[in-house]
Amino acid sequence: MAASLAAEQKSAEVTDWAARIGWLVGLALFVALVYWLMREGWKWRGTLQSDLPELPTAPDDPGPARLGMSGRYHGSTTAGQWLDRIVAHGLGTRSRAELTLTDAGLDVVRPGAADFFVPAVALREARLDKGIAGKVLTEGGLLVVTWAHGDRLIDSGFRSDRAAEHGEWVDTLNDMISKSTDTEGAR
Repeated sequence: MAASLAAEQKSAEVTDWAARIGWLVGLALFVALVYWLMREGWKWRGTLQSDLPELPTAPDDPGPARLGMSGRYHGSTTAGQWLDRIVAHGLGTRSRAELTLTDAGLDVVRPGAADFFVPAVALREARLDKGIAGKVLTEGGLLVVTWAHGDRLIDSGFRSDRAAEHGEWVDTLNDMISKSTDTEGAR
């Protein structure tokens, strides 16, 4: 009796292929529409941020490297607002990154994305954090550098391939910023 019940519990054959294909085409069009809207939103955000000046480039002779780091660049946001991603000038593009800190500033080299340079006078703060615009890590897993560009303060998030380096970067950057502030105040 159990064998006959199992044999009777087959699913019914599809008889309305046109309706099934119509649903699949409709779903594919819906997914394409959602991706198109996301892309347009990204472009619109870039348009809204078009007042952001061009990013500085590294000087020809930045001086000797104080620190170097290999890792990932996770993006930039408006300072203090970890979800307000900045996409203008390629700052919203996640990528591998090579960071070099010199007395002239912070050089960010990104293969496959636009490189940028943060002059030492523009650096404001360095801290360890747990997230930035779409990337959340463990507590202290992200090096966040706050810097001034034009009339905006920007937070840029980096994660080293060796997370133990983050503490040294925070200490060195904040020491460099405090010495720069002390020197400016003495003038």
